[in-house]
Amino acid sequence: MEKQTKKCQNCKKDFTIEPEDFAFYERFKVPVPTFCPQCRMIFRLNWRNERTLYWRKCDLCGEKILAIYDKDAPFPVYCNKCWYSDKWDPMKYGQDYDFKSPFFEQLRELKNRVPHLNLNVLNNKNCPYVNQVWNSKDIYMSFDVGYAENVMYSKACHFLKDSVDCTYSKKIELCYECINTKDSSRSIGLLNCQDCLDSYFLKNCRNCTHCILCVNLRNKKYHILNKPYSKEEFEKLKEEYIDGSFSKYEKARELFAELLNKSIHKENENLRAINCTGNYIWESKNCKHSFNVFRSEDCKFVNDIDSDLKDSMDVSHGGEGELIYNSLCAGAGSNMICNWVSVYSHNIQYSILCLRNNANLFGCLSLRNKQNCVLNKQYSKESFDKLRTKIIDHMNKMPYVDSKGRKFVYGDYFPLDLAPFAYNETTAQELFPITKAEAKQQGFQWKGLETKEHRPTIKAKDLPDHIKDVKDNILQEVIECANVSVANGLTPDVKHTTSGVKPSQFSQCTTAFKIIPQELEFYRKMNLPLPRLCPNCRHYQRIKQRNPLKLWKRQCQCVGSASSSQAGTNYVYQNTAKHFHGDKPCPNEFQTTYAPDRPEIVYCEACYLAEVV
Repeated sequence: MEKQTKKCQNCKKDFTIEPEDFAFYERFKVPVPTFCPQCRMIFRLNWRNERTLYWRKCDLCGEKILAIYDKDAPFPVYCNKCWYSDKWDPMKYGQDYDFKSPFFEQLRELKNRVPHLNLNVLNNKNCPYVNQVWNSKDIYMSFDVGYAENVMYSKACHFLKDSVDCTYSKKIELCYECINTKDSSRSIGLLNCQDCLDSYFLKNCRNCTHCILCVNLRNKKYHILNKPYSKEEFEKLKEEYIDGSFSKYEKARELFAELLNKSIHKENENLRAINCTGNYIWESKNCKHSFNVFRSEDCKFVNDIDSDLKDSMDVSHGGEGELIYNSLCAGAGSNMICNWVSVYSHNIQYSILCLRNNANLFGCLSLRNKQNCVLNKQYSKESFDKLRTKIIDHMNKMPYVDSKGRKFVYGDYFPLDLAPFAYNETTAQELFPITKAEAKQQGFQWKGLETKEHRPTIKAKDLPDHIKDVKDNILQEVIECANVSVANGLTPDVKHTTSGVKPSQFSQCTTAFKIIPQELEFYRKMNLPLPRLCPNCRHYQRIKQRNPLKLWKRQCQCVGSASSSQAGTNYVYQNTAKHFHGDKPCPNEFQTTYAPDRPEIVYCEACYLAEVV
């Protein structure tokens, strides 16, 4: 079929269905979507609450627990021990299918009766205040972390040790504020780096040691601001930028931001990605319009894929599976359509929290080791197949219509008003931030921030500038987040130039925070000043340093011997090597996550490599 242009039911913008997409939809026997790819992603992410946690009681054992659902959730919530136990049977909640009512109304009824799991954690030791954490030890206030030890305030990191405030990084140790970094150690402020050691504030550097404030270096030692120094000169100059002083640390941030605007940036951060479009795609092929993907192939519109996803479309936070469509946290299985947290299973549709060894489920919740079930009721294989076919037909003939008039049929993700979370509790708000008014206008739920009982005992601006002057009694202080002053219309205590973060409701500021003993030990060991922002504001600051999950078509800014100046700046980069296009402007166009109005100078891969390698 030829490509078609459609108007999204939600955002009302046009989007394109490509010829190869029709083949995929036919393979899954789902209708062509009526929501655009970005809205489909947002709908899925609106079901992922990673870091908004609440104290409540387990509805089975009565113990005080931490959960991603507050005490007012309409369904029971069980602790891990109870939920995985044999003390209850999810099949007792089974209900007959009613062909007089839309499917999603019936699923809502079942969802509000079946117990939910408080947190998604597995095989951890001494890991308080975490979610989406597995096979780890001594983790604190971290989310989406695996195979880690002694880590604090980090997200989407794997195989890391003794690190704080890191995001989307793998195999790092003794690192602080590192983002999209691999195989590095004893470093601070690395962005998109690999194999770096004893370095500070680098971007797109490889195999660098003892470097400070550098961009696009390869196999270098003792460099500052991209200039070489002797070891003795380097050690003497190092103290001007990094010596445990907060004021010097902030000055280094500002210099780094200026350096980034004057440097060239590659169209994407893909590595060994064959025939792929998107960003942060590693060791993959044929992945289109995808982001944060590792070792996968033949996928489209997917994001945050751990590894080994194949022949799938519209998947968020999944992996190790194939033939998965429009699902969140699905993987280690095959033939899944529109699920939330379904793994190690086969042929699962519209099911929630169905873990381990399931097959042939439709509209089920909290099942394990079950087969041929609809709405948690058991059927024979023949009866299940017949009923499933009738339900799909019924979903298309009697679609669910929400309060905004949007129709949801078979193949669409769960309607917004079925989501167990408010928009601002989820990763949707982190990646696609909107205001309360915008959320309400679009039909999302919104949750007011809880009033904090803690009273600050010290302001961020009154903290000692140098880590050497910090006494142990800081552990008893409640520190007011520096962003609170700005929110109250006062002069900011702290500038955060690198990320361009402006304090707002988007950061979910906790207003105050404490320093814990192992955290203080880390700052002293690494000779780092105390942070001035609460963990949530620091998390938001790091997220803003990553490019958005969105693509723009752009022209390479290399125009011969130099770059063109970027809009709103006077920066021009002078090339250091000859390029394939000579003195003429580069003809290459590409899709990139750098929006056209951003200050960075963006080169195609060919021009970038000519300068860097």
